[in-house]
Amino acid sequence: MARLGLRDLRSPAVVAAFGGWGDAGDAASGVIDHLVEVYSGRLEFSFDPDEFYDFQVNRPVVRSLSPTERIIEWPTTEVLVAPLPERDLVLIGGPEPNYHWREYCNRLMSMLRSVRPELVVLLGAMLTDAPHSRPVPVSATAATPELAAELGLDLSDYEGPTGILGLLGNECTAAHLNVVQLWASIPHYVAEAPSPKATLALLARLEDVLNTPLETGDLGEAATTWETQVNELVEDDPDIASYISALEERRDSETPAPTGDSIAAELERYLRRRNRRS
Repeated sequence: MARLGLRDLRSPAVVAAFGGWGDAGDAASGVIDHLVEVYSGRLEFSFDPDEFYDFQVNRPVVRSLSPTERIIEWPTTEVLVAPLPERDLVLIGGPEPNYHWREYCNRLMSMLRSVRPELVVLLGAMLTDAPHSRPVPVSATAATPELAAELGLDLSDYEGPTGILGLLGNECTAAHLNVVQLWASIPHYVAEAPSPKATLALLARLEDVLNTPLETGDLGEAATTWETQVNELVEDDPDIASYISALEERRDSETPAPTGDSIAAELERYLRRRNRRS
């Protein structure tokens, strides 16, 4: 695994997402794909898929390059660098591994120790009863009280089954790296990928924790189209429409009214992003 391109990065931050168990609607891995595309991410290295993947679970895919030429794309984890105007992002993406999780994390940690990132952000998405017609809830937690206080986040207190995100986050904390986890809530009744509205919500929250403007590209238009299509499907089923209406009422009753402090904080974030882009 050549790592020459991971040395001397500018204010590096790491963003990681893994397809599968913790990636409902492909919303989290969609952020990685988006950042690779809009910032022309360059591939630094990838893992040998034979070591970590069950090909009956994560099957290779045949792609046609021409009428007479085909290639096989194997499931793997890739590490790429996306050069932003002000800093470099190290992007980690791929399916959650099937085998040898500890060795998998050890290899990623070896890379992270070389990068010495200012922040590691782990992205996930889960199925919930959030209505599709409301802003996508994104929970944001920090691994230590100090980081939580600095970024204005909750302190992580999750207990229960975990995936590769949980293991990697624990290893990063043990290595004294700053770790944040962002999880989007995907409506369980529209769980099919893609979920551009959730991807856009994760991207916006990522922008906040990185304090770095991120290009949204065509995600806004895709999110609007997605919501319109879901609305059209709901209109054809009165039972689902009634169920979603109940979810909306509950969500609206649970959402606190904006305070002066919250409005000021949101305005400050907006102005900061606008000034950085100008």
